[in-house]
Amino acid sequence: MAIGRPKKMMNMYILDILKRNTDIDHAITQKEIQKRLETEYDMVVDRKAVKANLEDLINDDTYDIYCETKTRLTPNAKTGELEKSEVCTGFYHESKFTDSELRLLIDSVLFSKSIPTHNKSAIIDNLKSLSNKYFKFNVGHIKSFESADREINKNLFFTIETLNEAIDKGLQVKFHYNEYGADKKLHNRLDDNGEPREYIINPYQIVATNGRYYLICNYDKYDDLANYRLDRITDIELLDTPRKPKNKVQGLVGLDIAQYMNEHIYMFTGKSVRAKFEAPKYLISDILDYFKAYVNFKELDEKNVIATVKANETDLRLWARQYAGQIKITEPTELTQACKQDLLEAIKLYED
Repeated sequence: MAIGRPKKMMNMYILDILKRNTDIDHAITQKEIQKRLETEYDMVVDRKAVKANLEDLINDDTYDIYCETKTRLTPNAKTGELEKSEVCTGFYHESKFTDSELRLLIDSVLFSKSIPTHNKSAIIDNLKSLSNKYFKFNVGHIKSFESADREINKNLFFTIETLNEAIDKGLQVKFHYNEYGADKKLHNRLDDNGEPREYIINPYQIVATNGRYYLICNYDKYDDLANYRLDRITDIELLDTPRKPKNKVQGLVGLDIAQYMNEHIYMFTGKSVRAKFEAPKYLISDILDYFKAYVNFKELDEKNVIATVKANETDLRLWARQYAGQIKITEPTELTQACKQDLLEAIKLYED
């Protein structure tokens, strides 16, 4: 008989007990489930009721409940001969995510540069709830550290939801785009009249790279692709006007997202070029981190290689600066000259 809780909810209480307290390595007995129903849910039930609900959960594939079995020899009631039978000795819930997969998901939240700290905590708690108490102990030492002196856009998830709806429905959006000021706060980009600039955008794809979300889209005034960081977008509104057809945007028809992302390591817009540069062999790992499998190497000598890669021209110029004392862009000529000019201008900054 159930006391204090409706008996029809017993299977859900048993499911909750198994989700919180078990996995494939930590099964619990029917007797322990019966005891937990009484202590945690104020529900006193007999053994047969628990067994019947466990069987229902096991037979329903949506709940991922399983039992450990043991072979027993019992005499046949009619012949007296010993017969083998399988008996459930322990019950457990098998999560759809392994501990390693959950850790990867949690790490992706922790390392995100766009998600505000208070949102990270809530998301991580939700991810932890997908496993059991044993997993929680394992990640209890993980903490997220984020500077508190920089304003973070707290409307990121609303922006994502709005853009998802716009992309699904093929509609335009409008928003303000922001940059940080010396006060470490976000400020609207302004138009020629000193007023917040309003962006009318045709959205096509949301991507994630370098711990940030970006929108691949078209600024309605032009006919080429543009990229915007989602954490810099504010005051977004879904419009009822259809977005621009893909065939009206340069480079959008037949766009390979994976290749596009590898060509745009910093997500600047503009043309991509096939470039070559000389680099020491000890930088190969770093080069692969940036350009993935889209870079090819040819041995130059014992210590150096020639790398060939297709990437956004502006991104390559910026990337080359951080390795200015180690790599040398050799092709194309225009990019080589631009990188030289970047270095000369950098030297001027340090001249008296």
